[in-house]
Amino acid sequence: MSKVMLGIDTSNYRTSLCLAEEDGRIVAEAKRLLKVKEGKRGLQQSEAVFQHVMNLPELSEEMKWKNYEIAAICVSEKPRPQDGSYMPVFKVGEGLGKSLATYLRVPLHLTTHQEGHIAAGEYTAEVRPTEDRFLAVHLSGGTSEVLLCERHAAGYAIEKIGGTIDLHAGQLVDRIGVALGLSFPAGPALEQLAKGATGAFRISSAVDGLSFSFSGPEASLLREVEKGSTSPAEIARATEQCIANTLEKSLRHAVEQGCPKDILIVGGVAANYYIRERLIKRLEHPAVKAKLYFCDPVYSGDNAYGVAMLGWVKQKTNIK
Repeated sequence: MSKVMLGIDTSNYRTSLCLAEEDGRIVAEAKRLLKVKEGKRGLQQSEAVFQHVMNLPELSEEMKWKNYEIAAICVSEKPRPQDGSYMPVFKVGEGLGKSLATYLRVPLHLTTHQEGHIAAGEYTAEVRPTEDRFLAVHLSGGTSEVLLCERHAAGYAIEKIGGTIDLHAGQLVDRIGVALGLSFPAGPALEQLAKGATGAFRISSAVDGLSFSFSGPEASLLREVEKGSTSPAEIARATEQCIANTLEKSLRHAVEQGCPKDILIVGGVAANYYIRERLIKRLEHPAVKAKLYFCDPVYSGDNAYGVAMLGWVKQKTNIK
C-alpha cells in the first residue's frame, strides 16, 4: 500500500481534496466550485463557510481512501504567508485537517493558499523555474500580486513587491462577465465569448511602476456595456487585453529594476489562453529576455494539489 499526502484547501470559491504520492502523482482528488446565485458577483464568507461544511463529507466519499496509506495531512490555514492574514473559509479545512491528523495519528502540516498556488504551478508547469529565486504573479478573484519568491526547506519565502491597489484581475473578469449576462465565475465563458472578437475595441491600462489599478478599466468597460454600441465579444476581448497589457507593463518594470527574469504565473486568471500567449510574445521578446512559466490550466484555479506537494516538502524536512 503506497503512502500519500492528503491536501485540503477550502478557499473563497472551491472546496478541494487531493491525495498525492511523493513523486507528484495524483492518485485521487475531488473538488467543487461553491454555488453563487445567478446575477451575483460573489459570496459572503458565512455562506462560503456553510458550503464548505456541506461539501467536505460528500467530496470525501469520492476519494479512494482504502487503497492508500495517509502518511500525513497538509492544509492551507490562511490566504498568505504573512502575519495577520486571515479568512474564515480556511478554518473549515484547517479544522478537518487537525481532526483527521489526531484520529489517524499522522503529522499535520500547515501552509497557505498562496503557497499552494505557487507549488501547483511549479509541479504542473512543463518546465519549472531553474533558480530558487524567481518572480511569481498570483492572479485570481481575490489576489492580483507580483511576488518575489524563494524556495526554502518548508515552502517559499514570499515578498509582495507589486500588485493591484483596488480590484483584482478575477474581479474585473467576473464583474464585466456578469454585466454581459454571463454566470459567475465568468472566466471560461468570457474567454469563449472573446474568441469572436476582432480586437478593434480597446481600453487603457492603469500602471504605476509595479502597482496597477483595475477600477478605471472596469468603469470604462461598464460604460461600454451600458451604451450597447460595442458587441459583447469585443468587450470581453478588451477585458482580456487590458489585463495582459497591465501585467506586461508591471513585469517589464520589475525586470528593469533587476528582479529575476524567471516568472511563474498562477491563479485562475492565468488559465486564460489569450493572456498567456500575449505575455509570452511580449515578455519573452529579445528586448526583455524574460522566461515565463505557467501552471497547467487544470490547476490554475483553486486546488489542493499544491498543498499536498508542500506537505511532502515539509514531511521530508520534519517541519510543521
